[in-house]
Amino acid sequence: MHLKSYLSTALYGLPVLSQAAVAVTTTDPFKAYTISAKNISATLIPYGARLTSLKVPDRNGNFQDVVVGYDDPKRYLQDTETNRTFFGAVVGRYANRIKNGTFSIGTEEYHIPENENGGKDTLHGGPLGYDGRNWTVTAYSNSSITFTLVDRAFEDFPGDVITHATFSVQTEATNENPEGLPQLTTKLVALALTETTPIMLANHIYWNLNAFKNETILDDTWLQLPLSKRLIGTDGILIPDGSILDVNTAYNGSADFTAGKLVGQDIDEAVHLCGSNCTGYDNCFIVDRPTQYTAPNSIVPIVRLNSSTTGISLEVATNQQALQIYSCNGQNGTIPIKDSQIKLNKEEGIDGAEYVNKYGCLVIETEGWIDGINNPEWGQLSDQIYSPETGPAVNYATYRFGTV
Repeated sequence: MHLKSYLSTALYGLPVLSQAAVAVTTTDPFKAYTISAKNISATLIPYGARLTSLKVPDRNGNFQDVVVGYDDPKRYLQDTETNRTFFGAVVGRYANRIKNGTFSIGTEEYHIPENENGGKDTLHGGPLGYDGRNWTVTAYSNSSITFTLVDRAFEDFPGDVITHATFSVQTEATNENPEGLPQLTTKLVALALTETTPIMLANHIYWNLNAFKNETILDDTWLQLPLSKRLIGTDGILIPDGSILDVNTAYNGSADFTAGKLVGQDIDEAVHLCGSNCTGYDNCFIVDRPTQYTAPNSIVPIVRLNSSTTGISLEVATNQQALQIYSCNGQNGTIPIKDSQIKLNKEEGIDGAEYVNKYGCLVIETEGWIDGINNPEWGQLSDQIYSPETGPAVNYATYRFGTV
């Protein structure tokens, strides 16, 4: 499936969203909505268009919740005001980091509020990004939900943007999914309405395929990034320094997941890879599609992941040009995991983790090249700058689950 075919559907389908499902409006940002299909269920809330739970069966047929978050939806507001983890949220208007909170479009320079590293960069849209906004539920059915956000120059970004975030689940056999495996599909479609502006959205989902049956994911979770032979070099605060690194040589090969390996196999070699005085991963890996994919935004599998503990596997496919991998280096064991996850483990006779520990999860953000708007030599502006005259920004991803 190519982006071109999806774009026509997106452009013509946006005005009639409510015809495909029951139209809903909500003033309660913490109301939980559950969508489900055979062998998969997902729960989301309007606050941050956020995925709060996703359950799929393990190798024994027991359902496991494999995402990090809170049982009580109102805890996400507290999180925003304290830890700002971005658990499960859609982040924007521009995901990841912008150096000095500054960028130029043509001859015009723009400055937005910085919110990280003492004012040296803007992270995930600024002090109040899309993760901290109350989205509107504009369509809802048993198997899908759409949230909509009207961004009227939030955080001093130029112009207005409207974004639709659609989440759906399915277990039907298709050409792309011939086995009918449980699948979550996410579609983030954003339209620049009034001015030329940067747009780069991402889902910020924290995954733990061992469902916290272990203290960390280091020794049980296998990760493969089959199309990522390069990553973007960064300075000590994870701002791009202009370099493009080869994964097989940089940092003693610790970032080379092309053939697949345990997350913890080479992590001791990843000293400073996630920033100064940090060991682990928090990096933007470039997606280089094989030559048989004629379109640069072809939807291809870019991540494979599985847990030897539960047997749960995950394959992520997307149209995006890069992905950020974060191995939860900044978690310190102070945030409790969900009581519901602890209960499931107790029922299985397992004394697993009770807190989100360092290296206790993995974030996968399908997105564009980090700070591509400040590095035009990379040739990424056409995927990151939009106007009322261009098509929409579309971030399409599928998360397909199985067992090994």
